[in-house]
Amino acid sequence: MIRLFQLLPALVLIWVTGFLATLPAQAQPLRLQITEGVIEPMPFAVPAFVPENSAGGQYADRLARVVAANLSNTGLFREVPPQAHIARISSFDASVSYSDWRAINVQALITGAVSVSGNRMTVKFRLFDVLTGQQVGDGLQFAGTTDSWRRMAHKVSDAVYSRITGEGGYFDSRVTFISESGPRTNRTRRLAIMDQDGENVQFLTDGRAMVIGPRMSNSGERILYTTYETGTPRIALMNTQTGQRQLVGDIPGAQVFSPRFTPDGGGLVFSAARGGNTDLYRLTLATGQMQQLTSSPSIATGPTFSPDGRFIAFESDRSGTSQIYIMPASGGEARRISFGQGRYSTPVWSPRGDLIAFTKQNAGRFHIGVMRTDGSEERLLTASFLDESPTWAPNGRVVMFTREAQGGDPSLYSVDITGRNLRRVPTPGPASDPSWGPLLQ
Repeated sequence: MIRLFQLLPALVLIWVTGFLATLPAQAQPLRLQITEGVIEPMPFAVPAFVPENSAGGQYADRLARVVAANLSNTGLFREVPPQAHIARISSFDASVSYSDWRAINVQALITGAVSVSGNRMTVKFRLFDVLTGQQVGDGLQFAGTTDSWRRMAHKVSDAVYSRITGEGGYFDSRVTFISESGPRTNRTRRLAIMDQDGENVQFLTDGRAMVIGPRMSNSGERILYTTYETGTPRIALMNTQTGQRQLVGDIPGAQVFSPRFTPDGGGLVFSAARGGNTDLYRLTLATGQMQQLTSSPSIATGPTFSPDGRFIAFESDRSGTSQIYIMPASGGEARRISFGQGRYSTPVWSPRGDLIAFTKQNAGRFHIGVMRTDGSEERLLTASFLDESPTWAPNGRVVMFTREAQGGDPSLYSVDITGRNLRRVPTPGPASDPSWGPLLQ
């Protein structure tokens, strides 16, 4: 039976003004300067959250462990483990013994509390700069159901990350991907979705038809993917809240594939192969209006919109090898931006709008790289037998991609845009084609 993804109950975010002291005017918040050089991870501590009633006890340590894992997995933070703690947090309102935390070299201290009533949970936290002995920012409180406890931990992580780095967080987000199983000669491929840390995996298709290339909308409520349920590639559109889906973008006599949403979610751009040509088309979902964007004997595929919707980057072999081009979103003259050695493919525009991630093949190796939107400052982040299909975290700081060793199974990996902190993303089995969705609302 297919388990359809349902959005978790909405969390209520409350700015707390009564139970926490505000940041003194002279205090400066913790700041971690992120550069392309080697970064010494900031040591932090997150003791088990204080249970404010007996029912909250079962979540106290679990919340802290998720926050610790999120921050540690960025490569920017290093946890000082609980067994090294000298001070013990027994009351959320108790004063902080800064000297005890300084003694074990903690710079950032995160304390929290949790209470549960029925299936309702309240989580609150605060962040301290141990070196200056000051609280950083106001306290925050999150309320939701007990089923959404992991989301509340991700919300805490996002707030801490943002306050220390000055950048947006990305922990309270989901990734859709292709989950693979079975022998390599007869693989079952199912559309799946999970939390960004690999938890809460749910399957959206049953594996009877091959599916590839999922892409999530900017709202996270819909997914586009290519399905082979009729024997030829077609584009499916699925609502992640209801599980309803429909086939879209059919062109008589053409094979359609590689769909991508417009930034506002009201349309899509995709590739259509017909009569020996592969061109890009744009579809308005509400009206069904179709527009052909390219017309060339060469291949045009892998489109991606700029965040403002004004431009499309895509891959084409019109110069003889696969390269990356940019053109207006309404079509028109395309400008090549990749000029390094090798082949370039699968461009993906950063949510910030400043970079394009891509796959590069050169000298028998595959790379995930990034470049400016004019093609300058190309930087290769990875190298292996096969790296492909990059996708951006919501804050434009991390890229997730597919990696496959020679003779091995595909897996999901992530890497910082500086090329640091390469790590494998846990999945139930072989996995490919990730698409990172937005921060959940």
